[in-house]
Amino acid sequence: MTQISTINPATDEKIADYTLMSRDEAFGKIDDCHSAFKEWQKKSHADRAPYLTAIADKLRESADKLAALMTNEMGKLLRDGKTEVELCARIFEYTAENGPTMLADEERTHSGGKKDGIVTYSPLGVIYSIQPWNFPIYQPVRVLAANLMAGNGVILKHASICTGSGLMLRDICLEAGLPQGLFDVLIVDHDTSDEIIGHDLVRAVTMTGSDAGGRHIGTKATEALKKSVLELGSNDAYLVLEDADIELAVKTCVQGRLYNNGETCVSAKRFVVTETVYDEFVEAFVAQMDAIKMGDPRDEDTQLGPLSSEDQFETVAKQVRESVEGGAKILCGGEAPDRTGQYYPATVLVDCKPGTPAHDDEIFGPVAAVIKAKDDEDAMRIANESRYGLGGGIFSKDTEKAVRLARDHFDTGMVRINSFGAADPNMPFGGVKNSGFGREHGGFGMKEFVNAKAIYLP
Repeated sequence: MTQISTINPATDEKIADYTLMSRDEAFGKIDDCHSAFKEWQKKSHADRAPYLTAIADKLRESADKLAALMTNEMGKLLRDGKTEVELCARIFEYTAENGPTMLADEERTHSGGKKDGIVTYSPLGVIYSIQPWNFPIYQPVRVLAANLMAGNGVILKHASICTGSGLMLRDICLEAGLPQGLFDVLIVDHDTSDEIIGHDLVRAVTMTGSDAGGRHIGTKATEALKKSVLELGSNDAYLVLEDADIELAVKTCVQGRLYNNGETCVSAKRFVVTETVYDEFVEAFVAQMDAIKMGDPRDEDTQLGPLSSEDQFETVAKQVRESVEGGAKILCGGEAPDRTGQYYPATVLVDCKPGTPAHDDEIFGPVAAVIKAKDDEDAMRIANESRYGLGGGIFSKDTEKAVRLARDHFDTGMVRINSFGAADPNMPFGGVKNSGFGREHGGFGMKEFVNAKAIYLP
């Protein structure tokens, strides 16, 4: 295969064709990135900040065309695309404002108060960023902003279905004044990508995707003795405890399951509901999910757009089918409409059994798995039995209790209390167990790919 094509999942029409790069062409871009890095690393953190602010401004100027392209390439609701662009602009601004302080040299002293040494955070070089399609701009940006501030260069391999979005992001950065080559996009196959990981000038690898993909990328990075950050799949549990506000829980859980057409790593996916409120929750939850309007992602009143591709549609349909064969019951949805495009309806499954996709795996689409728990303690047990640990949520009128459970018992990287959200520039983002390792945002991402260098003073 020498070409890839992008397809609009709402219409099944071709958008564009792209020619795959040769190994030599890809390696040439890495060489160019390294050359740009050698100059970029000479700048102070404060000197880098205005470049990031300029990119934020240019993103906002380009919001309409970026959002339209994301909608065309992967079916994202148009209004969600605009929200994504604004989040990316805020990430660049947060990094520009806080990076110089967070990455500043640190003085270390003896117990007696005498200066002992300095810790500096020095850039590494070229960072290889492998990103998925569900947030075509945000996923690359959360790597790019942090590493530009740290002084690194970034090479992006984007998911093939949103190639255009990756290239547009690069062009926006160049228009904002970012030096040529410091951030570039590769259009390569998987074999070439594996070779890139081992390239001498690539100093680290970061990847967002499935846990299976993470194992492969992590293995390749380890073989080449490269540090990696992996943000992988999840099956986030949202716990509805005995004292939950059911009206709030239902409204929030519907939002949490369907945001971005259900194709979000930190989507609410499993709903672990205590026995005392189970019937009340399920009745209201099914009613709201069943009423969701599915349609053209460009229309303002559409609540659910298509899945990102035919492959993704087939994967979700297969997971639902296998879950039902394993004992789950469909209370709404579960049957695709007879229409053009990769549309799958808002679906609720109950009686989800261990060993089935709805209970154990990540369903990357608008499918909710409801699981009954005996009580609050049992709900937490069920949540933690997952092999994943990216995000999760707790619904309880007792906020102090919810925080205590989140802090002391929930084995996951992020926990929402009586709310849902995807990401915040000021808070760390990442998971544990099969959901990967390393952190982005909140200043943590800026220190993932730096050399924490100890300088001892006489």
